Amino acid sequence: MTRKKRRLVLLLVCGLGVGSAAALTLFAFSDNLVFFVTPSDLAKNNPGTRSVRLGGLVEQGTLVRSTAGDPTARFAVTDGTARVKVTYRGLLPDLFREGQGVVALGAMQPDGTFKASEVLAKHDENYMPKEVAEALKKSGQWNPASGAAPPPASTWNTPANNPTAKTGS
Repeated sequence: MTRKKRRLVLLLVCGLGVGSAAALTLFAFSDNLVFFVTPSDLAKNNPGTRSVRLGGLVEQGTLVRSTAGDPTARFAVTDGTARVKVTYRGLLPDLFREGQGVVALGAMQPDGTFKASEVLAKHDENYMPKEVAEALKKSGQWNPASGAAPPPASTWNTPANNPTAKTGS
C-alpha cells in the first residue's frame, strides 16, 4: 500500500469515527428534548407519550383539589381556542391560581388528559412566560398593544371559595 492510500484510509477511518460520535450524541440528546406546546397544538398533533411543556392559562372554575391529605389537583389549561384537562399529583406553587399563566411538564395519557409531573406558575403580576404570551397573542386572547393586561386572575383563594385561605386579620 502506498503512502497516499494509507493517508486516505486513515482520513476515512477518522471521519467515520467523528461522524459516529456525532450521531450517537445527537441521538442521546433527542430523548431529553422537551417541546413547548399550547392546547391548540395538542389538539392538532398529539405527541403521544412524549414529554412536553404545556402552556396557557388555567381556566376559570376548573381547579379541583383533592381532600384528606391527597395532593392531587385537576384543572384545565386553555389558550382561548382549545382546552386540555390536566392532572397533577404534588404541591402546586403558591402563586398558582385560576386565570394565571402556567407551564406544566408532562405527557398526554390515553384517556385524553395531560398528566403533569411539574407545574410552574408565573412569579408576579407582570411576568408571563414568553411562549405563553406568544400563544395568547396568536390566539387573539391578549393584545399587548391595546395596553390591557393579560386576562386577570380569579379570586379563588378567598375564604368564601377556599375555607383554608388565610384572611387579612
